[in-house]
Amino acid sequence: MPAGKIIRVAVVTLICAMLVLHSVGNRIHAVDALENYAYDLRLRLTAPGGLDQRVVIADIDERSLAAVGHWPWDRGVIADFMDALLNHYGARAVGFDILFAEPDTDPGVRALQEMADGALRNNRGFQRQWQTLAPQLDFDGRLADIIRDKPVVMGYVFDQGDADELNILPEPIGSLPESFQGRLNIPQPLGYSGNLPVLQEAAPYGGFFDNPAIDRDGVFRRVPLIQEYKGNLYGSLALGLLRAAENDPPVDLKLDTQSNYPYVDAMLVGDHYFPLGPLASVLVPYRGPAYSFPYVSIIDILEKKAPESVLKDRIVLIGTSAPGLKDQRTTPFESSYPGVEVHANLVAGLLDDNLMHEPGWLIAVEFFTLLLLSGVFGYFSGRLDPLRSLIFTASVIVILLGSNMWAWSSGLVLPIASPLVLVVVVFIFQMAWGFFVEARDKRAVTRLFGQYVPPELVEEMAEAPDTISVAGESRELTVLFSDVRGFTTISEGLEPQALTRLMNDMLTPMTRVIHQHRGTIDKYMGDAIMGFWGAPLEDPLHARHAVEAAIDMVERLPEINQRFRERGWPEINIGVGLNTGVMSVGNMGSEFRMAYTVMGDAVNLGSRLEGLTKQYGVNIIVSEFTVAAAPMFVYRELDRVRVKGKEEPVVIFEPVAAMDSIDHLDKDRIDRFHQSLEKYRQQDWDAAEKILAALSAEEPQRMIYDVYLERIKTFRDAPPGSDWDGVFTHTSK
Repeated sequence: MPAGKIIRVAVVTLICAMLVLHSVGNRIHAVDALENYAYDLRLRLTAPGGLDQRVVIADIDERSLAAVGHWPWDRGVIADFMDALLNHYGARAVGFDILFAEPDTDPGVRALQEMADGALRNNRGFQRQWQTLAPQLDFDGRLADIIRDKPVVMGYVFDQGDADELNILPEPIGSLPESFQGRLNIPQPLGYSGNLPVLQEAAPYGGFFDNPAIDRDGVFRRVPLIQEYKGNLYGSLALGLLRAAENDPPVDLKLDTQSNYPYVDAMLVGDHYFPLGPLASVLVPYRGPAYSFPYVSIIDILEKKAPESVLKDRIVLIGTSAPGLKDQRTTPFESSYPGVEVHANLVAGLLDDNLMHEPGWLIAVEFFTLLLLSGVFGYFSGRLDPLRSLIFTASVIVILLGSNMWAWSSGLVLPIASPLVLVVVVFIFQMAWGFFVEARDKRAVTRLFGQYVPPELVEEMAEAPDTISVAGESRELTVLFSDVRGFTTISEGLEPQALTRLMNDMLTPMTRVIHQHRGTIDKYMGDAIMGFWGAPLEDPLHARHAVEAAIDMVERLPEINQRFRERGWPEINIGVGLNTGVMSVGNMGSEFRMAYTVMGDAVNLGSRLEGLTKQYGVNIIVSEFTVAAAPMFVYRELDRVRVKGKEEPVVIFEPVAAMDSIDHLDKDRIDRFHQSLEKYRQQDWDAAEKILAALSAEEPQRMIYDVYLERIKTFRDAPPGSDWDGVFTHTSK
């Protein structure tokens, strides 16, 4: 394989290998970033949009902060708000995207408590009033009484890096057998920050709102539904709201324990089935940009000004959209998105069972997809021209995108970035290689062979420049020599300028014929042309193409002579000699000048055959070796000769026409002439003379008959002897 192609295939293989390794763990961050972008784009394109009325956000907004005061509010305000929400509006379930980690610290209540415990400890009147008033001022206790045994979910936070435990956790939703603890694909925090015991013990449910599954770019695309802490399982805020809204359905985990690395495959909550991805996470099914759910200002709920229809039997999330409280998140839709609405989107998705799925076997899908693409593009590397390569690449991209979107519509998130990167990067590399490297090689081929080889052959050679060599080599070729008869006389009768124009007007159409038949011009030698077939581009039909070119050259003579007559120039005739054999071909010459040429005995024989044409009165003579290599023509055998400079005799022929186009009469005359040759070589002079005389009468212009009639006359007077082999020896070139 040529070095250029080896390098090309090696680079394509390296690109493919990097992406295949990416799929099995050696992640390329740029490809992951593109995958995230592709996910975000698909999500934005397919998001349902609209307003989901089932989940309402009770908003600590700027209006509420202006009316009630800065955050955090007194627990009494929260108690009044919850009383209105649960008892007046009849909310179906309420979740806090807020943590109550510290007791209420109203300064006035604290002062009264200090007085009761200190200076007025012995004041019976004060103590009596305090005993009556204190329960009403215990706002934490009052809030606990309001939410007790109600469908309320208290939010809390797990700590992935600190082992501190603050307050208490809610009751776990389940526990793991000891053999699975710490071994599953579930976040395992070190500590937590929980709600006050008085509040958490009153509320039936709890749910974490931290997210250990944030992507590297900080975007909230997925959140875990469960986390494992000390062997127990705890659910997220969204999962807690689903349980609260549906009367605490049973929760079960579907574990895959077949391998050495068991993992949680799915979660069953009542009739709901939630497939889980890495870190027991699910992809947040965003409906659209922010405010895809109704927002109700808390001040309107406190003052009971909100329409009852908006809140009755709704799932309510308490959170904030106020920028000053810094609960903003980056999502696929917006870089500043209310964090509470992330939970709202997830609650809606859990209710509808429409979570997108990233199963563990996607790694295998990505791996085998990249492996298949690597094989396909490795096979076609360098085999397609730019247009076909573009069409092929575009088709692959369409198939990848189409199948990916079909899977997306079925709820599966298949990787798309790595296959697209492989396809596009390989395509760009192929185009760049073709433009910068192959174009350079093509220019070099054109520079080297453009003067010798027809343009269409140069284009073929330029497609595979590494396969073309100018180094000397032996190869079977067919060589052609063409010469103008009587050129000396013609040149003496013309002015130099006219002679130059005549030469150009003769050599140009003859060269064009050679080029049209895939021949290579070796050189011009005055009025002579030397050409060959089979190099530099290999041609299995070199002999056939050479014979076709020779016949075509002779057929062009009337047209050329017509133009010459119109210009007052003498008519021309040519002789053409062809031979096929092993020759040396390559760049030959000196350090001052090089030429791509052929050399060898087979070349010399071709030249000698051209010189014999005028002695036999024919335009073309080919050797027996060319006849054997191009049997698709009808040939007239001319003689067995021993040319000057060679001891071995050779049979020479005149090509007449293609097998399928020979005239019936011409074929008959050729057969009769061959019979005369047989009689001639048997020294049956009378029989040979009789046939030749008849043929000469039919074709008096054909000189070959007269040649043999003259020889017969000579041999009658001086017989050649019984050991005669029928070979005629030529002593001149």
